[in-house]
Amino acid sequence: MYLESLKINGFKSFAKKTTFLFNDGITVVVGPNGCGKSNTVDAIRWVLGEQRAGNIRSEKMENVIFNGTKKVKPLGMAEVSLTIQNTKNVLPIEYAEVVITRRLFRSLESQYLLNNTPCRLKDIQNLFMDTGMGPNAYSIIELAMIETILSGHPEERRRIIEEAAGVTKYKLRRRAAFRKLEATEVDLLRVYDIINEVEKTVASL
Repeated sequence: MYLESLKINGFKSFAKKTTFLFNDGITVVVGPNGCGKSNTVDAIRWVLGEQRAGNIRSEKMENVIFNGTKKVKPLGMAEVSLTIQNTKNVLPIEYAEVVITRRLFRSLESQYLLNNTPCRLKDIQNLFMDTGMGPNAYSIIELAMIETILSGHPEERRRIIEEAAGVTKYKLRRRAAFRKLEATEVDLLRVYDIINEVEKTVASL
């Protein structure tokens, strides 16, 4: 599995549709300060489902939409598409090529697409769970993340190790199962209460 292409349109400083093509191997993005290198990484994190504006260096999520310059008008939508080669079936989906797209409008309406089919954020998150490619996974390593790992926060280190080991999805399923059990127990208590009331009513007849 590797990143094949990244298409950015209206996201942060990318006023015009821009396409990055990546070969299988090492790709280096270089350029002067302010040319958009960091915004490229932010775009990848964003399309993978990042929900915290601060993690992509923005005060509010709607600020990722290109806000215009003296010569270029503001845009009404930000769109990022990521194409991933999945020939080795690392992603649990039958497609050899996977394209995920995220759109955000100034109305704050969001859209997610998986191979051009509308989907939910949860579908994207589940697809990349335990692959190392989530928005907060180890595939995107920033200086702050390295400092966090080295600073001695055991919970954060454990989260990264669990993501790399592929156990995150099982922990989430376990939590979901416990929530269902708790809900079932509550329902059973209600049933017992109803049965008791019915028995009292029958006994009084």
